[in-house]
Formats: sequence, C-alpha cells, structure tokens
Amino acid sequence: MDNKKQLIEQIKIVINNLEKDYSDEINSGVLQLIYKRYKNALEILESNKDIKGINIIGGVKAYMDSYSDYQNPLLGEMHKAEKLNKELL
Repeated sequence: MDNKKQLIEQIKIVINNLEKDYSDEINSGVLQLIYKRYKNALEILESNKDIKGINIIGGVKAYMDSYSDYQNPLLGEMHKAEKLNKELL
C-alpha cells in the first residue's frame, strides 16, 4: 500500500476513534480542533488536493498539553498519522 493510502486509512482510524470515544468532546476545545483538522485532511486526500494543506502535525502535542492522559491509545494512532504525513511531504 502506498503512503497516501496508508495515511488515508490512518486518518480514518483517528476520526473513528474520536467519533466513537469522544463524541461529546469533539464539539469544543482542543479535541474539536484536532477533529476538524483530521476531517479536513481526509477531504484533501480523497479529492486529490494539494497535501500541503494538511494540518495534522502537532495534534499529539496539543492533546498532551491539554490532557494528562499520556497513555491514551488515541495518541499512538495520531502519532502514526503524523509520521505518515511527514513522509509524504
């Protein structure tokens, strides 16, 4: 699987986790910002727009700055997405 397809799949994993586990929290604050950035990234990738418009890097840090839940599995999924995004740039 190429990097773009891997990134799309990883972004979908993050979005699904956010929608499933944080349905109330994604409407405000840091989680809303992270959620919107991942939804925008997915739209950019699926419509073959310029990947430089993807702005998900820094989401892990933003989450960790706002929450003390450093063992949250969501962080690992977000880290994978950020790493794939960096590889595409």
